[in-house]
This record gives sequence, structure tokens and C-alpha cells, in this order.
Amino acid sequence: MLPLRDDQPRTLIPFVNWSIIALNIAVFIYEVHQGVGLPASDTGVDNYQAQMAFFNQHGLVPQHFQLAFTGGSEYTMAGVFGTIFTAMFMHASPLHLIGNMWFLWVFGNKVEDHFGHLVYPMFYLLCGVIAALAHIYANPDSTIPALGASGAIAGVMGGYLLRYTQAKVQVFWWFFYRPYVFWISAAWMLAYWFALQLISQAWSQWMAAELHHEVGGVAYWAHIGGFFSGMVLIKLIPGRTKYAHGGWIDKTGKELLPKETGKV
Repeated sequence: MLPLRDDQPRTLIPFVNWSIIALNIAVFIYEVHQGVGLPASDTGVDNYQAQMAFFNQHGLVPQHFQLAFTGGSEYTMAGVFGTIFTAMFMHASPLHLIGNMWFLWVFGNKVEDHFGHLVYPMFYLLCGVIAALAHIYANPDSTIPALGASGAIAGVMGGYLLRYTQAKVQVFWWFFYRPYVFWISAAWMLAYWFALQLISQAWSQWMAAELHHEVGGVAYWAHIGGFFSGMVLIKLIPGRTKYAHGGWIDKTGKELLPKETGKV
């Protein structure tokens, strides 16, 4: 199911969320400029080696953390921990970028509305860091570079799940070659997405055991870790508003008016 929009009003213009999306797009444009952001079939040249060198340098490679901890001269602690942040803004393809940014566009603006402009980017980055650490812990020997904003975005979705349980999401679903557009509870939609991550992780582990080598693709543990981190942090970090009976009140008890409803 692809979320199209939600019906949750907001009280702020989410320019921080828009800025995060713009930064991800800018980094991908830089990747394309460097000749590593598009597959070889699109560039007309065999750039696989250049891509892997770039992704190994700036992406998140769990094995590099082991080498840094053992004191290897090739990798430093500052360097490998820095890749947690660089990898968070890199993407492997246009489709990878569009998919991540679409989910961030739908859910991120309302989480920013809850936290405010200052706290929201710290929440976003912290979710991304925890997601990366979950991936490293689950795959310590992996040599496959992980990249993308999906761990941090999973945290945004986990926070949204507990913050806006009353919201509804309009989704697009392609089922038996027929398109459907309908409204569904945000809780059900996000629970469905999370269940897919659990099932996909179990499947990838089974495939790796059957093939006797690591399987590349999606870092599902990062999604799972990010989602749980968002659920926990949304409860631990105070927000700027409280939602009650169809409206908001700030910490002083003042009513805040919504900027949009999201409905037609």
C-alpha cells in the first residue's frame, strides 16, 4: 500500500521536513554528477566499480566498524561513525530516493508539527543513528554498504503511529491488476508496513541460510530498529502541542488553529 496523504491537520509550516527532503535530493544529484547515482544501463558505461568504491567509502559497512574497533589503520572510529550520517542521505537509485522521500513527505510534516522546528531534526537524526546501530548489531560481518534514509523515516513513522492514532491515510493499492484508492486508519497502514518488514527480514535470513552467504537488498533491521526508536522517543521527548478532541493546545493551554486539514 502506497500512502497518498493523511487527514491530520497541522499547525506549522514544515520547512525543516522540506529541507531534509531537499538535502536528500541534492545529495543524489551530487551522486549522479559523480557518475555513481545511476545504474550502468542508464549511464551507458559500466560504472559498477566506481559505484561500489563510492558506496564503500561513504555508505554504512558493518564490517568496517569491526576493523576500526580492532585498531586497523585503514578505518578510524571517526570515519566509520561518520558514515552513519553520510549514508543516511545517500540513495542507490532514483526509485530508492523517490520511495523514501514520498513516505517522509506524507508522515514527516506532522511529526515536525508535534516536535517543532528545532527538536524534529534531532529526533530524525537520532532515529537514523539507532536504525544504523540496529543494522550493524544484526549484521556485524556484512561487507555490503547500506545507504538510504529509510531507517530515519521508519522512526518518523513509528512516532506518527503513537502520536496520531486517530488519523486516517489515503492509500493506493494495486490488487489483482486493478488499482484501488481508499482511506484506512493510519494505525492499520503503519502496522501493515511494519509487519512486512518483519516478514521480509525472516525471509531474507532464511534465504541467506539456504544460500550460505549474505543476501543484499534491503536493511530490514534498520527499518525495525528505526521504527521502534521512533515509538520510544515520541513518548520520551516532550512535544510542543497536545492533541485533544479535534484540536491542539500548547503548553500554556492556548488553542492552536490548524493550517490544513488534508481532506477534500
